[in-house]
Amino acid sequence: MKQSVTSLNTKKMMVESLKKIMCQKPLSKITVTEIIRDCDINRKTFYYHFDDIYALVKWMFEEEAIDVVKKFNLLDDYEDALLFIMDYIEQNQHIIHCACDSISRAEMKRFFYSDFFEIVTSIIVDTEQMHQKTLKPDFKQFLCEFYTNALAGILMDWIQNRENRSREHIIQYVSSILKSSIFAALENPENLQ
Repeated sequence: MKQSVTSLNTKKMMVESLKKIMCQKPLSKITVTEIIRDCDINRKTFYYHFDDIYALVKWMFEEEAIDVVKKFNLLDDYEDALLFIMDYIEQNQHIIHCACDSISRAEMKRFFYSDFFEIVTSIIVDTEQMHQKTLKPDFKQFLCEFYTNALAGILMDWIQNRENRSREHIIQYVSSILKSSIFAALENPENLQ
């Protein structure tokens, strides 16, 4: 237990160092040496926890946002979960823009694909259980991929150009689409097992 707490604290210390350095330069220009020097740790410690700086960035986003979202009751509170993500984006706007500038849009979507896929799958499975219906596996897979790509794309658009659409509209639209389309999919016998 003590070692896991120490490991978590070390990771958080590296995240804080990374954030501080990201305020001074692009992510692509940051080196492991700068992070370890700022944290006063050795190189082995960094590589014990992370394969590279991008793994540190992914862990940071997962720890601070994605894992928090997974704790929501996503069937009932997905609007709150989406609001939390958008608040996180606004509060960490410089860091997220720094990451987006160093990682291509396609790579950024791939970066979070499995996390978003897990969240979307949870919503669909919970909806199936609530309605006591089961989608065909292939259709459910397609639906999860469709919503994951749509949600990731919308969030990436919003990160890069927030003045085009308010967060309230995005939440309202996503909510409307999720409620109506998943329910409609469950009502179509062709989609069911």
